[in-house]
Amino acid sequence: MKFKDFLPVSREEMVARGWYYYDFLVVTGDAYVDHPSFGAAVIARVLEADGFRVAVLAQPKWTDASDFTAMGRPRYAILVGAGNLDSMVAKYTAAKKTRSEDFYSPGKKAGLRPDRASITYSVRAREAFPDLPVVVGGLEASLRRFAHYDYWDDKVRRPIIFDCKADLLTYGMGETATREIARRLSKGESVTELTDIRGTAFIAHGADAARFPLVECASFERVTEDNRAYAEANMTQYDEHDPVRGRAVIQAVGDRVLIVNPPAMPLTTEEFDRVSEFPYMREPHPSYAEMGGVPAIEEVKFSVIHNRGCFGACNFCSLAFHQGRMVTARSHASLVREVEELTQLPDFKGYIHDVGGPTANFRRPSCQKQLKDGLCVGKNCLTPEPCGNLDADHTDYLLLLRKLAAVPGVKKVFVRSGIRFDYLMLDKNGEFFPELVKNHISGQLKVAPEHCIDSVLDYMGKPPNAVYNRFMDKYVKLNERYGKQQFLVPYLISSHPGSTLTDAVALAEYLHKTGRQPEQVQDFYPTPGTLSTCMYHTGIDPRTMESVYVPKTPREKSHQRALLQWRRPEKRRLVIEALKAAGRDDLIGFGKRCLVRPDKNRGR
Repeated sequence: MKFKDFLPVSREEMVARGWYYYDFLVVTGDAYVDHPSFGAAVIARVLEADGFRVAVLAQPKWTDASDFTAMGRPRYAILVGAGNLDSMVAKYTAAKKTRSEDFYSPGKKAGLRPDRASITYSVRAREAFPDLPVVVGGLEASLRRFAHYDYWDDKVRRPIIFDCKADLLTYGMGETATREIARRLSKGESVTELTDIRGTAFIAHGADAARFPLVECASFERVTEDNRAYAEANMTQYDEHDPVRGRAVIQAVGDRVLIVNPPAMPLTTEEFDRVSEFPYMREPHPSYAEMGGVPAIEEVKFSVIHNRGCFGACNFCSLAFHQGRMVTARSHASLVREVEELTQLPDFKGYIHDVGGPTANFRRPSCQKQLKDGLCVGKNCLTPEPCGNLDADHTDYLLLLRKLAAVPGVKKVFVRSGIRFDYLMLDKNGEFFPELVKNHISGQLKVAPEHCIDSVLDYMGKPPNAVYNRFMDKYVKLNERYGKQQFLVPYLISSHPGSTLTDAVALAEYLHKTGRQPEQVQDFYPTPGTLSTCMYHTGIDPRTMESVYVPKTPREKSHQRALLQWRRPEKRRLVIEALKAAGRDDLIGFGKRCLVRPDKNRGR
């Protein structure tokens, strides 16, 4: 059995291990949770497995460099990440209000990470150890690697590496690039020589520093001034984010250039197994116990990750630009071993909460062609219509669920990650959907129709609404067949680019007609790097370069959101305002079609 312990988070813990030096300092904006769902833990364990000594600095004080120097100088580099979320998303709501809780912090305490944590931490790391390489990575760096629209500043910001003043940036999942960086630094190479590593970006004085075939996108200065140039650049960046056919992308910033090397190849099944089975403690560091623990662990503690990547590629989702569209999966044997380990935990009750990932029911590449040629440029696998080459086979996933359910000590195996219902409806075998309903739903199933108007769904990168209706009808019939009372939990987005107030009213009518009152409604959140954020900022659909309507005023956004929650008493006044603004007074009244009753004091 592998020896298991938390990685050191203090000088005292280093000395207790007999360490009087260490190699890498991993800095994270989250609390230290030693679990494969937390990126900092994965990177730290990857380096440990390669024989390096690694210390973790979680949520350091950022007003000075004292926390960065407390464990002493690492031999090779400081690796900086903001945490599992973009730090601005972690701290602020879509309405730009400060969140009252942070589930990635001890006791859900808010305010333990700075705004734009990657920048602040990198600057402090440089201040602490001016001569050491600083490498910035993780989701925040990945999504902000190019010049990007920042919702909170309401302007285009430089590629994040320029503000971090880091030597290198890693993007994507990061294991392969990090291992190569560590190996070469430990062999004595200068960080300035590490310009040929896939999945990294760096600053140079000219395009001649590029080590891969390259393509240029519009400069920072140009995309700041020209919305059309921004949209074209965003599309180029997406098109080249492919590990098979992708080229390096360069973007000028002043008198220097950003060079973003092609993505690293996804981990093979064997590599994915290895990374997932490192000796994680699967718990928050014990120092957080008196602070209330770290709530983010509760959702994943008894869950397993079986896949990476998502060829669903919703336009508002960051996954396509981070993990990529190529799906890879772990072996059955590896997942069985992990579940067997979970059954030995003292608080395991017999239930595997999730066998999932970005999209639970993706377990194979969308087609065999992409393995040789990469994913198609300018085309999605599922939308607006499924590709003829799509291989929608759930057999392997179903066999996996059966194997995990048969592990001694397991009572039930559930699927709680969102499933891609349009992919499910293409399954020709027909076994998976009935078995999912019969055995693997814990009272409710998460799905993401997002809207009901096809034009809006197209801007979102989602299938037409008729597909969801067919799925919903079949789901209801299967529940009736098996005597189940299991609900669908539909995720919906209000105020997405392309959605007018009329569209929002139509969605409210649709929900009312189908008897659905959604609990999960998210006002569109323009997160860095996504195609939908490009639409929000520019008013241009980068796929077609045609104009798109964008609801931006706080009043309209509040109206669109209220319409999707029309039954809530506190939303009543906004719903009446929205219906009047849309010219739909016919929905204010007492008839079956009406969404809200008239205001008694003010009439209709």
